[in-house]
Amino acid sequence: MNAVATVTLTRDCEAVQIPAGHTITLPAGTEVDITQTLGGTYTVHAVGGLYRISGKDADALGRVAEPGAVGSKTYPDEGVDVSEQMIWDTLRTCYDPEIPVNIVDLGLVYDLGLEDLPNRSKKVFVKMTLTAPGCGMGATIAGDAQQKILGLPGVEDASVEIVWDPPWHQSMITVEGRRLLGIE
Repeated sequence: MNAVATVTLTRDCEAVQIPAGHTITLPAGTEVDITQTLGGTYTVHAVGGLYRISGKDADALGRVAEPGAVGSKTYPDEGVDVSEQMIWDTLRTCYDPEIPVNIVDLGLVYDLGLEDLPNRSKKVFVKMTLTAPGCGMGATIAGDAQQKILGLPGVEDASVEIVWDPPWHQSMITVEGRRLLGIE
């Protein structure tokens, strides 16, 4: 979303303060500017700073939650084995609330693995980093990735670990990420 939209919250709404990562409640009647809508979440500006609002609270913003907020593609619940490509596609729906580029194209995802479980389901392992070690949004971003992966068919467990080695730098941004950021 490029244009800023000003709305008034229709009910109390849980939000995560950016960049600190603290969870607060924005009260009904608060006027907010929606500055980014990506991956099923909303970045809003209100008195006191920036906040991330989950797609489950879209109605408080007068919006309708994106269908299949799990990712850009929808998969049937049964008869499909989760693949690495499905996981990569899902991770491309996860965003840092301050940067309009997904975590894959930002170069934040370092490793991805699948493990077969005895019941024929899968466990997914992801190692990722953040653009800055002091980012308080790390747990929120990793939690978003984990929940979206858990929404894939055949995934029983998912682990998203934040690592710091190697340290992230701009050279890790993909060609598409550079294009989106205007740093080609």
